[in-house]
Amino acid sequence: MSEINLSDLQKRIDRLESIEEIRQLAGKYSLSLDMRDLDAHVGLFAPDIRVGKEKTGRAHLKAWVDDTLRHQFTGTSHHIGQHIIEMIDADHAIGVVYSKNEHEADGEWVIMQMLYWDDYERMDGRWYFRRRLPCYWYATDLNKPPIGDNKMRWPGRDHYEGTFHGLFPSWGEFWAHTPSKDHLPEVAEPAPWDGFLKKMRRNSAAPKIKVR
Repeated sequence: MSEINLSDLQKRIDRLESIEEIRQLAGKYSLSLDMRDLDAHVGLFAPDIRVGKEKTGRAHLKAWVDDTLRHQFTGTSHHIGQHIIEMIDADHAIGVVYSKNEHEADGEWVIMQMLYWDDYERMDGRWYFRRRLPCYWYATDLNKPPIGDNKMRWPGRDHYEGTFHGLFPSWGEFWAHTPSKDHLPEVAEPAPWDGFLKKMRRNSAAPKIKVR
């Protein structure tokens, strides 16, 4: 095998191993969160992870997660769905993870559908979350389907709209356009293999986190 082919093979193997390690991050995130192992949980994030507007580091993240879990939820269960991962370069990637969650909160059983927009970074040979942006579709008591607007319906709080669809311009474009029944629609070229998420976002800037 030539030196060039060997180098290419090594890059492809590294890519596959990176994707699998990133995929494991999402599973470890859910398990450590649900089992309240906060040291294991925050260890999945970059050491200088940003927490809020002014704080950084795993200690601040641990304090924030502890306060959130201790005062809002008795128990949680996060069920992971599809996971799309795209490499930016050898040490950076982005991803989207679907998650269906259950929460015991203030005497109600709240179910939630959401997705995470993730940024990943490899540091010292290991992959970490650089950022997780939660994008919600709905949250409601199990016996109260969230029909209509403002589907985020936590007990004791004002209802509000999530960012599940707003993350992608296609949602608004779909409802704003009525296709002609007389002509076939135009079809765009398929997205590049590692540019599917970027194309769906219309190459817009990275989404921002807004903590509620």
